[in-house]
Amino acid sequence: MQSTVLVSSFAEIAREKDIDRDTLQVIIEDVFRAMIKKRYGADDPEAFQIIFNPDNGDYQILHVREVVEDYDLEDPVTQIEWADAVAIDEEYDIEDEVAVQIQIEDFGRRAVQAALQTFRQRIRDIEKENIYREYSELIDEIVVGEIYQTRRREVLVLHNKTELVLPRPEQIQKDRYRKGDMLRAVVLDVDRDAGSSPQVIISRVAPVFIERLFELEVPEIYDGIIEIKKIVRLPGERAKMAVISHDDRVDPVGACVGVKGSRIHAVVRELGGENIDVVPWTNDTIEFIKRSLAPAKPIAVELNDDLDPPRARVTVPADEVSMAIGRGGQNIRLASMLTGYELDVYRDIKSDEEDVDIDEFSDAIPPEIIQRLKDIGCDTAKAVLELQPSELARRTELTEEQAQKITWLMEAEFERDPEAEVDAAGARAETLADLATDDATVDADLEATSDDLGADADEVTDDEIVAEGDASSSAADPDDAADDAETFTEADGQEDEPSEAEASEDADEPVTDPPSA
Repeated sequence: MQSTVLVSSFAEIAREKDIDRDTLQVIIEDVFRAMIKKRYGADDPEAFQIIFNPDNGDYQILHVREVVEDYDLEDPVTQIEWADAVAIDEEYDIEDEVAVQIQIEDFGRRAVQAALQTFRQRIRDIEKENIYREYSELIDEIVVGEIYQTRRREVLVLHNKTELVLPRPEQIQKDRYRKGDMLRAVVLDVDRDAGSSPQVIISRVAPVFIERLFELEVPEIYDGIIEIKKIVRLPGERAKMAVISHDDRVDPVGACVGVKGSRIHAVVRELGGENIDVVPWTNDTIEFIKRSLAPAKPIAVELNDDLDPPRARVTVPADEVSMAIGRGGQNIRLASMLTGYELDVYRDIKSDEEDVDIDEFSDAIPPEIIQRLKDIGCDTAKAVLELQPSELARRTELTEEQAQKITWLMEAEFERDPEAEVDAAGARAETLADLATDDATVDADLEATSDDLGADADEVTDDEIVAEGDASSSAADPDDAADDAETFTEADGQEDEPSEAEASEDADEPVTDPPSA
């Protein structure tokens, strides 16, 4: 390979990889020195001088040696005999320096091929280092790329000729990805040791993604007038964001929402319709808990900081219990994540309202399970019925089957005919045997309980339970739903009204009461 061809190959590769001239010069010098060391067994910078001009591709490799007396040669790399020096130029004398130019062809074809391979490897190493450095500086920042491949477990996105990976756990479940679409996400991490090149992980479910979107839409946040204190979210479903204004003249909630919800709608659309509650921040823990449960309006909050995690007993109006809990427990779960307190919601009991204390079921439910129910605020039968069995199981660490049987027992207590002669003691004894067998598994079926409640008792079926779970009354007026927090969706641009699952129970449905103080 001719020297001009080799140098042009170096320059072409450098242009493709966007390598600057100084870096290119260093790489080429290192490649040539590697060739010199392989041929001469040494790489003395004084003995071998490399001159390279990256602008026009000119280069010189000079072998500099000192002239010594004949037969006094000790190091052929750094010395040359006088007779050999005179053969080059008759004017050379002892102790003069002889500089001879070395051509690329002198190294041989294999050496040149090895040099080209070394050069490419050095370029790849520099490229990997540049990618790692560039995207390490972009962590928690938004990038926009084009989807070029969708896989079962990940989506590949191109950004500035760099491959970004969106794993399935970092995807919003409602999103649909198609090749050629533009995708916006936040850089989550850069894995340096992920194979041939660093792997850049991006995410659409990280809370910081919402923060960066609001910075783009709300100038007050970008300028630091409004500060986002904390964001918690259930990706694709709902999120809560606590904000505070450092300027008394600026309303933090109104600034985030914008005129007719214009600002927050842009964020909601990007998140696929994920509802966002904007909550004004306060250092008053009790007031902050009240605000975080919006659109419900708690009456009282009692803190217990001695537990780990700390808990708070929240009393809300009877018709707002479902609103405070939210669909599938979303509202109370997000409020707990936002405040750092495990929240237990209690109904405000009216003096003329009928309910059954949870201790009345001590003959059917083991004492340790009753204590677990009390620990989460379910100290009455109606308080238990306010929770879905799955949420009840999660908060009490029971199995879903145990939680379902407890729910059936509470429903049977309110649904049976008070005039009928029933033998509830036997049914409760069977329930006790079921719940006490094993905290992990329950083999018995509580249908025997409802069968023993009497011939005139109403039969509790799975269909009735599902129907009762779907029953709802009229939703609360959205104008009165929240003073301190607002929920917006892409569809209507109004404050989020409780859905059917979040609406309060019908008047005929049992509602949970806390025990009177």
